Amino acid sequence: MSNLPCCPKCDSAYTYEDGSQYVCPECGHEWNTAAEEAAEDRRVWKDAFGNELKDGDSVTVVKDLKVKGSSSVVKVGTKVKNIRLIEGDHDIDCKIDGFGSMQLKSEYIKKA
Repeated sequence: MSNLPCCPKCDSAYTYEDGSQYVCPECGHEWNTAAEEAAEDRRVWKDAFGNELKDGDSVTVVKDLKVKGSSSVVKVGTKVKNIRLIEGDHDIDCKIDGFGSMQLKSEYIKKA
C-alpha cells in the first residue's frame, strides 16, 4: 500500500506523484504538500478590526446574527469565551450560552 496522501479536495485515495506535485486522477486537483503545509502554518485569523485571533481567545459579537433553522438571534455584544479557530467559511467554532455549539465568521466578531 502506498503512503501517498489523500486528495485534499475530494478525499480520493488514488493520488499519484508527478514530479514535485501530487495529482488526483478523480477530480484533477494538483497540489504540493510542502507548500500547503507552509501556507497552513502562516494562516492568520483576524477579527472585524484586524486584531489577530488565537485559540482560546474571548470575543464579542459586533452584529446581530440570525441563527439558521431558528427564529432566535445572537445579539450585538454577546460574549463568547474559549473560541477554536478552524478552516472554512465559518472559521470560528464556539459555544454560546443559550444557543449551544455553533460556528461564526471572524468578520462579525471582535477580540475582547
